[in-house]
Amino acid sequence: MEKTEISTPDLPENLPRPAKDWQRLLPGLGISLLSLAVVLYFADLRQLAEALRLADYRLVIVGILISLVWLLVRGVVWRTLLQDRASFGKVFLTLNEGYLLNNLLPFRLGEVGRAFLLGRKASIDFWQVLSSILIERTMDLALAVGLLFSTLPFVVGAIWARQAAIGIGGLVLLVFAVLYLLALRREAALRLFDRLAVSWPLVGRLGGRAVPAFFNGLAVLTDGRRFLLATAWMAFNWLIAVGQYYAMLAAFFPGGKALWSTFSLGVVALGIAAPSSPGAVGVFELSVVGSLSLFGLNPSVALAYAIALHLVQYLTTGTLGTYALARDGESLGGLYRRVRGLRSKTAGE
Repeated sequence: MEKTEISTPDLPENLPRPAKDWQRLLPGLGISLLSLAVVLYFADLRQLAEALRLADYRLVIVGILISLVWLLVRGVVWRTLLQDRASFGKVFLTLNEGYLLNNLLPFRLGEVGRAFLLGRKASIDFWQVLSSILIERTMDLALAVGLLFSTLPFVVGAIWARQAAIGIGGLVLLVFAVLYLLALRREAALRLFDRLAVSWPLVGRLGGRAVPAFFNGLAVLTDGRRFLLATAWMAFNWLIAVGQYYAMLAAFFPGGKALWSTFSLGVVALGIAAPSSPGAVGVFELSVVGSLSLFGLNPSVALAYAIALHLVQYLTTGTLGTYALARDGESLGGLYRRVRGLRSKTAGE
């Protein structure tokens, strides 16, 4: 398959793996291991096995199908944020490649990986693609916080929960406002960057052509119609996720309430943002079990539900991501070396 070459940040093809990579990985691994230890301490392995045996796997299959729909809609969201500069097929397959990388590699390299892969395949500047991912993740954070804190008062029945929701929601809106102002005042921001680059040459070397391209990617924020369209698709995407969590919950807790699965989704979305091993192993499970424990549910059955959810995510994104990588002629090891180098450059290492 012929590949389109575009200008991307320069980096050697075979990067060394410095020892400090392992030092950075250790805190995340420690958090994952501690999380696994906690959930296993409170779970009964016999009850866990029994819950997995008695689960309604018809609903699990429904959960898998809903997961595929979720991925399709997420592809629409990302393509909209990219201002339709790439075909849906390329966006969708690259999205799954990124999720596969996040599941297998440390440091959330999947985000940098999909920016690199789509930039090369669709002839879009790497930094513009990366800025669209930043916007996507910011929108995710806003909706995750909104979902969690809109359900929290029904869980704990406390007035402070509403106040916290307002405060955190305001913080997320502030992030959006800063991104919007940067996009709206692009020329002024670039002039400021140029002045800083003259005073501090290191700033110029680190930013280079990345900063202008990054601001170009933020242009979607100034296109009111497109931004509202992306927001609507994103909200629909999260509604689909709520449906998947509820369908899977019903497979393990017949008669389970939508509040349980919705609150669990909010906790998971914020929980997996914490440093952890690749794929948020342990942290994901602890987030699910911990959130459902507030409703007095059996932790062993909750852990079975969490494992099923996690495996469904691995199955769908893993299958599609592996197909996409093979279609692009990429190997996981070679892509890791290149993406790690790009991440080092984006972090200014």
